[in-house]
Amino acid sequence: MKMLLFPATLLATLAATPFLMGAAPMLAAADQRRSDQMSALQARKTGAPSLREIESRVIPTMRGAQYLGSDYDSGSAIYTLKFLRDGTVIWVDVDGRNGQIVGRTGR
Repeated sequence: MKMLLFPATLLATLAATPFLMGAAPMLAAADQRRSDQMSALQARKTGAPSLREIESRVIPTMRGAQYLGSDYDSGSAIYTLKFLRDGTVIWVDVDGRNGQIVGRTGR
């Protein structure tokens, strides 16, 4: 009977390890991303431009820069597109409601 108890205890300990190591912040971040995605989907249903439409407008203006990806903040409805040019990171903020560039950092 002791042999069966050890694997079960080990399995329970291994299952709890991510939480013991601070997985809660990662789970909260995943929940926030899911919430942001749902907000973006709702905005699309009301006529806001899609991320692909925004990318098709912004990426061609960033000659010589490598496009790295985007992030969406549902609180402000801002997409942040990230680029790399000559070792410098450039962020381009775009209003997700109308597709207009509202800010830029870097050169």
